[in-house]
Amino acid sequence: MKYTRLSKEQFEELHQEFINFLATQSVTADEWTNIKTNKPELAEQELDVFSDLVWEGVLTKATYLENISPQHMYLFHLADERIELVGLKIANEAIDLTTKEGFSWLRNNLMDDSIELFQANKEYSRDKQLDKFALIQQGAVITKGDLFTYFHKLVN
Repeated sequence: MKYTRLSKEQFEELHQEFINFLATQSVTADEWTNIKTNKPELAEQELDVFSDLVWEGVLTKATYLENISPQHMYLFHLADERIELVGLKIANEAIDLTTKEGFSWLRNNLMDDSIELFQANKEYSRDKQLDKFALIQQGAVITKGDLFTYFHKLVN
């Protein structure tokens, strides 16, 4: 397995897609029930293959990621050749960017001396999708990129 298996909730959400996936392999509902009962290791393999297909599709389409913690904000643009980062660090530990109040403080105090803005670029390794997946495993979420765009303009 290249990525991680989808959660039970994700499988439930993608129920129809999983049925279609099994159908492409000519597996009927009755056959799937039989596989789950009599060949659980094969059923596990099918779940893993489907999970990898879903992750591959999601990661291919992902263009922006955000990882926001109380004093840090990491905004990623997943460009064709590299990952572009705009980062923000707040030295004031009383501010928590994960709260509405903390984010509001940031908006009103962008030029405060306790805020450090920075940017960096990193070339992809051999497997671009695994690089993206690693960021998600570390807590990043896929976004539309509004924050990245805003802060990228601010630092350039």
